[in-house]
Amino acid sequence: MPGMSRDHAARTEELGAARASTDTLNGYSVSIVSSGPEPTDLTELLKGLPNDECPCPHWGYVLKGRQWFKSASGIEVFGPGDAFYVGPGHTSGGDANSEFVIFSPVDQMAELEAHFAKRAQELQAASAQ
Repeated sequence: MPGMSRDHAARTEELGAARASTDTLNGYSVSIVSSGPEPTDLTELLKGLPNDECPCPHWGYVLKGRQWFKSASGIEVFGPGDAFYVGPGHTSGGDANSEFVIFSPVDQMAELEAHFAKRAQELQAASAQ
């Protein structure tokens, strides 16, 4: 039976103010995410994707803090103990010092992570000017 933990993930990344421990389990990317002392908003990193929104579905569970998703149907906020599903076509963010687990299809997450890396470089270059 596949499994993972924060301490035994295939990779751990610092994503700006957040830290993600990520592994692949049976075709899904699984990340345990801890945000830093500032609220997060992924909207800027999503620019350049269709409608400037995340094209990937996600399932998750909030351990601490709050996670929000904004789509054409409005804003949904999830707090500690809440499980969630969000379909393609959203932006997202969360409160400072939040923790959550998120499950996403591996192939779609690989494309999204590549886009995030490209956008982060663009944003960093623009702020250096």
